[in-house]
Amino acid sequence: MFMGRVYSSMLVFVGLLVWAVANTDAGPLDAPGASKVLVCSACHGFNGNSPGNAVPILAGMAPSYFKKAINDYATGKRPSPEMAPFAKYAIHYGVDEIADYFAVQRREPPAKVKTDSARIDRAKALAAQCVSCHGAQGEGDAFRAIPRLQGQPALYLTGQMALFGGDKRKLDDADQDKIKKDAFKALRTADFEALAAYYAALR
Repeated sequence: MFMGRVYSSMLVFVGLLVWAVANTDAGPLDAPGASKVLVCSACHGFNGNSPGNAVPILAGMAPSYFKKAINDYATGKRPSPEMAPFAKYAIHYGVDEIADYFAVQRREPPAKVKTDSARIDRAKALAAQCVSCHGAQGEGDAFRAIPRLQGQPALYLTGQMALFGGDKRKLDDADQDKIKKDAFKALRTADFEALAAYYAALR
């Protein structure tokens, strides 16, 4: 029975390797961290460009933020039953190499979400409150481990805003955390969606 499980695991691993080789946008398989990101590939893609609108793009992500997010997931500081075991795996097997691997992958932002001019204007006004931390174009700040919002999937961004607004996610800095949560609690779901579509469309 044990050998059967081992054999099944080997088949899955080989299948992932074949898929990775076929993915021409991914980095070389002999690159540091390449073999370690296979466990991430089912959701995030081998090259970090997630196929789903609710899953964040890791390609091009600053290592400082990637490692902070992984640590927060692993310790429960950022609660997520889905991510916690994978975060612990990343830390155990080498989060530095995994972070560096995704950081150099070419980013492929999702298709822009169609929206009307009034919604765009509303989103721009809301985004003005985010500039001091996330940058004028949502580029983030690697030095402060602040994530890049630019080109991230809209549904993922909407979900993260809802977590902050619902007190289910928090920042390290208590003052910044309060400011962010107060801002999100004052918004409607339609505002979240407009703001998310705006950042998802930035390149």
